[in-house]
Amino acid sequence: MTLNLEPDQPVKHQRRKRYSGTHPRRFEEKYKEHNPNRYADTVAKVLDSGKTPAGTHRPIMVAEILDVLAPKPGDVVADCTLGFGGHARALLEKIIPGGRLIGLDADPIELPKTEQRLRELGYDSNCVTVHRSNFAGLPKILAANQLSGVDIILADLGVSSMQLDNPSRGFSTKGDGPLDMRMNPQRGQTASDLLKKIEAAELETILTDNADEPNARTLAIVLAGKTFETTKQLANAIRETFPEPRRRSDDADLTIRRAFQALRIAVNDEFSALDTFLRNVRYCLNPSGRIAVLTFHSGEDRRVKKSFEAGLSEGFYSAIAHEVIRPSPEERRANPRSSPAKLRWAKAK
Repeated sequence: MTLNLEPDQPVKHQRRKRYSGTHPRRFEEKYKEHNPNRYADTVAKVLDSGKTPAGTHRPIMVAEILDVLAPKPGDVVADCTLGFGGHARALLEKIIPGGRLIGLDADPIELPKTEQRLRELGYDSNCVTVHRSNFAGLPKILAANQLSGVDIILADLGVSSMQLDNPSRGFSTKGDGPLDMRMNPQRGQTASDLLKKIEAAELETILTDNADEPNARTLAIVLAGKTFETTKQLANAIRETFPEPRRRSDDADLTIRRAFQALRIAVNDEFSALDTFLRNVRYCLNPSGRIAVLTFHSGEDRRVKKSFEAGLSEGFYSAIAHEVIRPSPEERRANPRSSPAKLRWAKAK
């Protein structure tokens, strides 16, 4: 046997990564915001400033949603856009004991994290089950759970802050990242691929229909058939369609946001999925069941409004919201991302 007489090498001390200032800019550097259990004070300061901590999402219009859905113990709920789980938690507090929540979300990155958070709160598989599916798959998910219908359906059509803020997802220009925009990064074409292949006329239609973009024709001519690998490359190209004095104006910023919204809707085929969902959802409600849909774009709201009106006239619904419900001034100040939200509801016969 050979003895190792070499002295043990000292372990080099690894210095903990420094928090870069009081307001780190990069998503990856905001490790305190990503760890609310350890850095509660930092998270509280971010919330007090009207911002959303990195890697999280603030549920919108929770009180209003609970008011129109009126959940009670024993209800079976379908949360068709589980997201960070904020609405689900509020609903679970009302339906337990005896209730059950079926959660759907198409995002394979965020869904396991949300399921883990709900499990850590004490909600086991007897009261919460989660499924990777967009809301159009609700009938299939209910059948898999041996349910003919549910008492409550909720769909929040907004993009979660976890997706918007993470530059690797490519949904915004908050940080430079790949021009992706897929809710499910495991399938479909990216926004970059779409722009490479699309004709100007089709892109103009997408920008108009999906975002009401007044500069749709100009943008379509400049962007269609071009290669943009990152979010910043696309944003800069859009800015350059404006004359020099206006390239840093609010008008240019709004056009960039609208263009990104239009491409995201197209990449994920969101309107088609919404039409399928609205067509089938009336058959997924138990008698006297309620549905609430939270929208963030006029195209979404028009579809929900017309579907609910048709359901009322055809006798599927006994009552609907004739006017949209909007966030309170207090919520809009505390969470500016809630500002464009519109809530509509319907009640089954």
